[in-house]
Amino acid sequence: MADRRHLISIDDLSEEDLRWLVQRGADYSAGRLEGAKPLRDLVVAVLFRRTSTRTRTAFSAGALRLGAQLITYGPGDLQENTGESVADTGAVLSGMLDVLVARTAGPERELREYAAQQRMSVINAMTAAEHPTQALTDLTTMTRHFGRVEGLRVLYVGEGNNTATALSLALTRFPGTELHLRTPNGYGVPASFLERGAISAKRGDGRIEQRHDLADLPEVDVVYTTRWQTTGTSKPDPDWRARFAPFQVDSRLMESCPGAVFMHDLPAHRGEEVTAEVLDGPAGIAFAQAENKYHSARAVLEWCTA
Repeated sequence: MADRRHLISIDDLSEEDLRWLVQRGADYSAGRLEGAKPLRDLVVAVLFRRTSTRTRTAFSAGALRLGAQLITYGPGDLQENTGESVADTGAVLSGMLDVLVARTAGPERELREYAAQQRMSVINAMTAAEHPTQALTDLTTMTRHFGRVEGLRVLYVGEGNNTATALSLALTRFPGTELHLRTPNGYGVPASFLERGAISAKRGDGRIEQRHDLADLPEVDVVYTTRWQTTGTSKPDPDWRARFAPFQVDSRLMESCPGAVFMHDLPAHRGEEVTAEVLDGPAGIAFAQAENKYHSARAVLEWCTA
């Protein structure tokens, strides 16, 4: 059996692979690949230490629809809870599974340890630092809505969390794109991700910038936000909500970005990071975006096991 591919960071993907995954997700979304069973006779396991609605369901349903058998693990199911190392767990699972989809909300190195073998693919369903499958979903959604990713301009508003970091690495790989990050002071995208995104943006005549205010908003095609309390994290500052309040996406902000659509990775807390009139309004495509997580998951599973 050939060595398996892993998806732990967007930076793991070549330019060709990134574009293939985005287009393949769009093809699944458009119904052009229904009935395909590329995972027939394979076994996929999903390990979620943190809550999940979209990602867990997307990969579970995606694996089953592509012909795989499915095993599910909750946060207390593996012997890691009694002291077995991540590396030993990965070595054992790789003798029985073809794919492990894992949400840890922990350090990336854990997934690298699971992937320290070449019999089982490992897919990052969210670590503390990066959410790569969300970024693929986002680009799939943009492709379906606009017909392209190239040249799109995105305004990201809110915490520079793992969704924002993945988007910083992924969007900037497409020529002519712009990513304008407006984040609360102290809650921005880390410098290491900005630097990596800037290298890609420069190569494709694009742009990435981060500011900590909402003044002088640029002309954009997409306004994007996420919930303020990221899964698996807490904020040490007891007054953090006061810092975030000016970054709510409301009708006034959307009016400053005429023609833009609104995206959100969900779950949404109406009245916090976004108002109901924006999320549920005519510009909102967040629920189509959520469905595209399933289509994108099928693309990722197919790519990993090809």
